[in-house]
Amino acid sequence: MHLRRQPVWSSRPLRLIRAVCVALSLAGCAASHDGLPPVQATATRPAATLSSWRDTAAKQAIQSFVADVTREGSPSFVPPAQRIAVFDNDGTLWSEQPLYFQFVFMLEQVKAAAPRHPEWKDNPAFKALVAKDYDALASQQKALLQLVTLANSGMTVDDYHKTIGAWLASARHPKFNRPYTDLVYQPQLELLAYLRANGFKTFIVSGGTAEFMRVWAEKAYGIPPEQVIGSSQVVQYEVRNGQPVLVREPKLDFIDDGPGKPVGIYRHIGHKPILAFGNSDGDLQMLQYTAAGPGRHLALLLHHDDAAREFAYDRTSKVGKLDKAWDEAVADGWTVVSMKNDWQTVFPAPKQ
Repeated sequence: MHLRRQPVWSSRPLRLIRAVCVALSLAGCAASHDGLPPVQATATRPAATLSSWRDTAAKQAIQSFVADVTREGSPSFVPPAQRIAVFDNDGTLWSEQPLYFQFVFMLEQVKAAAPRHPEWKDNPAFKALVAKDYDALASQQKALLQLVTLANSGMTVDDYHKTIGAWLASARHPKFNRPYTDLVYQPQLELLAYLRANGFKTFIVSGGTAEFMRVWAEKAYGIPPEQVIGSSQVVQYEVRNGQPVLVREPKLDFIDDGPGKPVGIYRHIGHKPILAFGNSDGDLQMLQYTAAGPGRHLALLLHHDDAAREFAYDRTSKVGKLDKAWDEAVADGWTVVSMKNDWQTVFPAPKQ
C-alpha cells in the first residue's frame, strides 16, 4: 500500500519551520499551577470505552492486545508495573497543522518582546516575521533563531508557565477558530482512559518542550506533569528579590525527538514500553524501540488522511512527515490507524 504524494504548503517556509522547531525543542522544569489562567479544554474525561473508534481492524488490534497482556494466566501477561504506554503529542494526541502549535506560541513571544528590543526594527528576520514574508524569512534562519531564543529565555520558569497558560486561554486555531487545547483527539482521549482502566501508565514522549505541555496536559489528557517527557534546556538557579527561582537559559540540554525519544524513555521511565503511538518519522525510533522488546507489544501510527475533518498529509509534508515510519510499519506489521476510516469523530464537541 502506498500513500499519495500530496504537498502541504510551500516547501521553503516549512523547511525553515522544521529547522527552527527542532533547534528550539527546549523545555524547562515544571512550574507551580498556582495563579495560572484556566486552560480551556472541551473534553470531559471519557469513560473507559472506545466509542469514537469504528469497529475496524485497528480497534480490534488494540482490544486484543490489551486483553492478552492483562489477563492473568495468559502467556503474554504483563504485570501492571510494566504496562507502559508512550504517546507522541503533536499530530498524535492533538492536531499539528498548519504549524506546530508551540512554534506559533514562540513566534508570538517574539512579537510580544519587540517593545523591549527597539533594535529589532532593523533586523531583517523580525521585519520578515511581522510582514509574514516567509520567503524572506527562509533566508534568515539564524537571525530568526536568535530572536526566538531571546524572546523565550531569561524569565523564571514560573513566569513562563503563566505566559503559556495565558496564551493557550486566548489563542485560536486559524482553521477551526477554537482554542488549541480544544483540538485534542477524542478517540485518543478514550484510548488513554481505556489503557489506564486496564492498569497501564500513560506517558507523553514528545519532541516539543515538556514545559509547554505540562501547563495543560493533565487537564486535557489526564497525564500528570511527571509523566510528560519532552525536550529540555538548561535552567539556572538564582535568587531574585530574595526569592529562589529557576531561570530559563538559552542553552540546549536535550532534544527528545527521533533517536532522542528512546533515550528520554530510558532516562525518565526506566521501563521499555509495551505500547507506543506516533504519527511521523520523528516517532520512528520510539516505535522501533518498543517493537523490539520481548513479549507482546503494540506499535501504532496515526495516518492523517482526513482533509474534511482535519488535514490530509504524509510523505511530502514538512510538518509531521510520515515516510520512513510508514514503510517500516508496512514491513514489520505495525498497526496504521486511519483518521478517516477508523475514527467516528476527530475532536470533542465544542462546549455550548
